[in-house]
Amino acid sequence: MRAVIPAAGIGKRLRPHTLNVPKVMINLAGKRLIGHVLDAVEQAGVTSVSIIIGYKGEQVEEYVNRYYSHLRLDYPFQSERKGLGHAVLQGLEDKDEDVLILLGDTVFDVDFKRFVNQDENAIAVVKVEDPRRFGVAEIDPQGKIERLVEKPEKPKSDLALAGMYYIKDQRVLKAAIEKLISDDIKTRGEYQLTDALQMMIENGDGIKAVEINGWYDCGTKESLLDSHRFLLKHNLSTEHKKGSIIHPPVFIHADAKVESSVIGPNVTIDRGAEVSGTILTETIVGKGSVIKNMILSHSLVGDHALAENHALTVNVGDYSELKLN
Repeated sequence: MRAVIPAAGIGKRLRPHTLNVPKVMINLAGKRLIGHVLDAVEQAGVTSVSIIIGYKGEQVEEYVNRYYSHLRLDYPFQSERKGLGHAVLQGLEDKDEDVLILLGDTVFDVDFKRFVNQDENAIAVVKVEDPRRFGVAEIDPQGKIERLVEKPEKPKSDLALAGMYYIKDQRVLKAAIEKLISDDIKTRGEYQLTDALQMMIENGDGIKAVEINGWYDCGTKESLLDSHRFLLKHNLSTEHKKGSIIHPPVFIHADAKVESSVIGPNVTIDRGAEVSGTILTETIVGKGSVIKNMILSHSLVGDHALAENHALTVNVGDYSELKLN
């Protein structure tokens, strides 16, 4: 089976952390976000992957080639960001074969093998409090999708599209997206995957809604930390650091130095980081960063940053420096 993973986004809402790396290359629980996504598609039996790259895509390509070379990989480049439909199109083939589409900036707690073991097209949906921020599925009593609407002002359903799609015949989806583009059909100024799937429904291609519970978007600092918390449950480190107290789940890279500190729960400390005299909870510390005599909670510290001598919540980007006396 093939998978298509859009990963070309800039990640503006996560700046300054995405000034030097694309969003999918942020470290969560000891692994880059794109790595967690690839682990998930492998669970579904995927052996061939198209990763749609754009902003700083060479970093994605280098990382994936290093750690996932056992997969058949290609990297279509989305030179212009014209919407999710346009991004997905770059990875579709003109073949009568099934395909799993998974957003590169989303973490799922789901049985992937079960999800792709469908006898029809399927879209993962999740109940949300405010559907206006998402694509929304309106379904019939049998769970078949009747209508898909992108970010409706007055939603008729609370089932949001979770960013995971299983299509039995990728040629059908490919033709629908190409139709959108040739007819210049846009929603909110972009070619939406939602509109192409709606076109499939109108043409008689049934799509089933599969409700899931575990869905973690990584678009903001808060949602990134939520995803981090979930992933640590499955990737925790049991390593002890001399003179420090560890409250799992945490991930501490083997090459990180931690002294006289209290770490956890829900903390990642990346390669080469140095932490001393510090209390960390719900925090991600990037590679090569130095944290001294701090109390940090619900914080993001980028790569090669310095923070010392104060207690507060911070959002420190790569190569920045924070000193408070």
